[in-house]
Amino acid sequence: MKYLILSLILIAISCQQSPQKNQEKAEPKFDEISTYYFIRHAEKDTTDRENRNPTLTEEGKQRAENWKNVFTAVDFDAIYSSDFIRTKATAQPTAQSKGLKIEIYDHTKLNSEAFKKATKGKKVLVVGHTNTTPYFANAVYGEEYFNNDIDEAEHGKLFIVQVHSNGKNNIQQLTIN
Repeated sequence: MKYLILSLILIAISCQQSPQKNQEKAEPKFDEISTYYFIRHAEKDTTDRENRNPTLTEEGKQRAENWKNVFTAVDFDAIYSSDFIRTKATAQPTAQSKGLKIEIYDHTKLNSEAFKKATKGKKVLVVGHTNTTPYFANAVYGEEYFNNDIDEAEHGKLFIVQVHSNGKNNIQQLTIN
């Protein structure tokens, strides 16, 4: 009887797969990608030099509409803007066309842990400023790639950053006018 019980235990043990093999099969390896599209706000009204939070000019409003058209084929999961009239007005046409609410980020705390967590694995539009957009792209990319502010006269720069879970990130800059 002892041998019968021992034999049954050994048979049961030998039929089990190792936990490591089960774990490998249960967790397929895939590359999760987060894609970020960074743009600077459209042309702002500079007639009042004292106004730190101006609206967009008519040209700026048209550019915001053009960005919406540029992003027609992009299935955004989220749209972020700094908390300024000009950045929110630049993001608004795209957000409205996608049925998304504009999320506000703190332009003094680029790529915070909360932002990284909220945007992981998503397609995200981020609207910023001449002196934040390239550096925000760098922070998300994980190293310094762009080392200059955007020229004040330039409103058509698009920075695209792809963050891969395997660590092989991509970054590119386009000009769209």
